[in-house]
Formats: sequence, structure tokens, C-alpha cells
Amino acid sequence: MVTPPPGSPAGPGQPGTHLTHGAHPHVVPRHPRLDPLADRYAARTHGMKSSEIRALFSVVSRPEVVSLAGGMPAVTALPLDAVGLMIGDLVSGMGAQTLQYGSGQGDPRLRERICDVMALEGITDASASEVVVTVGSQQGLDLVTRVFVDPGDVILAEGPSYVGALGVFQAAQARVRHVAMDEHGLIPEALEEALADCRANGDRVKFLYTVPNFHNPAGVTLSEPRREAVMALAEQHDLLIIEDNPYGLLGFEHEPLRALRARNSQRVIYLGSFSKTFSPGLRVGWVLAPLAVREKLVLATEAQVLCPPSLTQYAVARYLDTQPWREQIKTFTELYRERRDATLESLAALMPAGTAWTKPEGGFYVWLKLPAGLDAKLMQPRAVAAHVAYVPGIGFFADGNGQEYMRLSYCYPEPDQIREGVRRLARVVEAELDLHSTFDKVDTGTFRAVRGTPGREAERIVGPANSDTYEDPR
Repeated sequence: MVTPPPGSPAGPGQPGTHLTHGAHPHVVPRHPRLDPLADRYAARTHGMKSSEIRALFSVVSRPEVVSLAGGMPAVTALPLDAVGLMIGDLVSGMGAQTLQYGSGQGDPRLRERICDVMALEGITDASASEVVVTVGSQQGLDLVTRVFVDPGDVILAEGPSYVGALGVFQAAQARVRHVAMDEHGLIPEALEEALADCRANGDRVKFLYTVPNFHNPAGVTLSEPRREAVMALAEQHDLLIIEDNPYGLLGFEHEPLRALRARNSQRVIYLGSFSKTFSPGLRVGWVLAPLAVREKLVLATEAQVLCPPSLTQYAVARYLDTQPWREQIKTFTELYRERRDATLESLAALMPAGTAWTKPEGGFYVWLKLPAGLDAKLMQPRAVAAHVAYVPGIGFFADGNGQEYMRLSYCYPEPDQIREGVRRLARVVEAELDLHSTFDKVDTGTFRAVRGTPGREAERIVGPANSDTYEDPR
């Protein structure tokens, strides 16, 4: 064994060692016995952390807790008997195909039907050859990021942004620059400012990631004038856009808006999913991309999972071929509208002054802002103790912001459960406000102490009892 010379860094695996690979430092923990492989992990693993949503799973599964946290679709609204028979027929009649390996790009019949689905949002020029089937749109986002992003690249994303996307970007060692949004979606002027700042700083912007319809978590929708403005900025600044659109067909107030991809086939890569309009358990999504990008996505898929699961692809294709899926989407939409209304009515009736929230026109989520001074993350344990769960807003920002926000999901609980959950949450918020009001008004007085060192005259100090500073009486 070679001993490092004096003054040199400790050898690999020694406490305090700093190993570097390019611009990414690797710090070996001081207690390697807790994880004997700690010094072997790639630098990209250092940014990985559990999402705020996954961390709640053990809590929301308790029957006494009303969960306004996870965005779980109401799959019980499906004709489960018909779906079960359909899948059984697939295995018994086409088992040689459905249980076998498939294409890395995905089943051709399913890709054709995906083009029919996208046509509902104005994407009428898509070809099945441009579609790559993925294991949910989450894999699609991961593939796109792998293909385009190098460590240190900048990704523009709305603030707040989908927590699953932030996890993908962290794993790719990208830097996320948030772009402000309001009740009409992403603000084009803020996007232009972000692009200008990045250009001035010499940052390499790879793409804008956006959820334009019924945003997760904000619940807002990008307005038609802003869609045109965003596309104009993309042309002006040679900007690639990743359009993530799992909720676009679940609107309550109007027909689906024309997708960004329908406006420019080369500037926009589109991510879609059947998780919200059919079943999340089947894990079927897709990417629509120009042919050159498609080739790289297929290669990345084959390196990652070889091919998406055949059985679930055939199941979705058969569902689209044989079941009234458009009517089923309408059923989902009416169900979610009722639950959205129960949420908004309860918030208006019960939440204390100073609370504000978005009013979604579709999708699954309400984005709530707490009264000034409250922190949703710090308040979360008291909410769980009151048997109600939500997702703190801090999880939807890459820069540590969002403490005063929370995401409420209305898609899964029944309306009566939603009303009870909001009632419990309102009581927690009121109690938190009372605590802040009480302690803000308390005169905590002053402390008096003596400070000195052996052999020297003692020094008398005085200061407020709730502070670590003091006043010098001299």
C-alpha cells in the first residue's frame, strides 16, 4: 500500500478526501462504514433526493388521513370489467406477441393511434414514424434530457415546476433557471429576460421545459396570446421547447387548446401520457420529435430498457380501438370538475384572510399561497397530526423558494372527503396564524449576564431575550 506523501490529499476512501472529476467535486464521507461504496458513486448522485410527494406516501396511505397530496387519477371511474376482459383476451388470443420483446420505438399500431389522440389538440401533421413510445412520459422526459443536456447546461422552467422534471434535471447535473408565471401561465417578458441574462452570463440554454395546460403544480393554463408570444421568442432566440402535456384533454371550461407543437414541428418536442386519460398503472407515454431526434431517443431507449413493455402497449392500443375512450375522457372531466368545485367552494368558505389560490380550468391541482409569514414545510407535521396531507411548495422549486405555497390535489378524494380535508387544513392554518400573532406581540424582555475570562474584570452585557446580540452599556 502506497502512503501519500506529507501535505498531499489522503488516498481514496480516507476521511476528508476531495476527489474531482472535471468541475464536479466528490467528497468522501467521514464515516465510510455507513456506506462502504460511498466513494464510488458518480458525481451526479449527489443531487438526488426524495421528492416531497414520495416522502408522503407512508402518511397518505393511512385511512384516517385525507390526502390532498398525490395526483392519483380516479381509475375506479373506468369500466373495469370491460378493461379486464380486454386485457384477458389480449393474453389468450395474442400471447405470442403481447408477452414477447418488441420494438425500441414502440408498437406501430399504438403509434398510429397516438397520432389520433394528438389531433384533438391541433397536431394534425404528426407521423407515427416520429413517435417514440415510453414507459410513461417521465421516461420520455428523462430520454430527452439525456439526449440534449450536458452537466452545467441551463434549463429554463416555470417557477414553480413539476417536481418529477426537477429530479430528472438534477440527475443530469443541469442548472435550472425558473421563469415567473401568473394566472395566465408563463410570462413571456420573464422568459425574454431570462434568455437575455443567460446570454449575458455565457450560459448555454438547452431548452425551455413547460407544462402549458392545467399546470402541475400551479393549475394555470398558458393563454392563447402568450402561446403565440412564447413561440415568437423561441424563433427569435433559437430556443427548443419541451412541451409536457399530460392534462390537456381534461379541461372543464372549453375545448382543448391548440398545442405548442401544432404551431411548430421543428421547434417543439411533445411529451404525452395515457396515465391521466386511461391508466397510470400501465405506464405508457410517448415523445413526438423530429426524425433526427427520434433516432437518438430510440437508441437511448434501447440502452436504458431495451424496449417498452409489449403487453401494456397492446392494451392501450386495443383500448383505443375498441372502447369509447373519448366518452371516458368526458366522464373523467365531469368527475374532476365536481371535485375541483368542492375544493374551491370549501377554500372560499373556510380559509382565513390572507390566503390565496389559483382557480384551475382543468387538470388536478390548486396552488395555494399561505398568509404572510407562514411556511408550508414547517406547518406540514401539524397538518399530518390533524389528519390532512398536502405537498409543500418548496419541492417545486430548484432554488429553495416556495415556502409560502402548497399544492392541493382534488383528483382522488370524493367531494365530501375534500370538504373535510379543507376544513382540517383551514384549522391548521388558523392555529398557525394564532401562534405567529401571539409570539410576534410578546415582549420577551431582556437578559442580563456577565461575561469575562479568568484573571480579568467581568463584562456586563444586556440584550433582548430572543436575540443573540447585545447592547454595550458603555
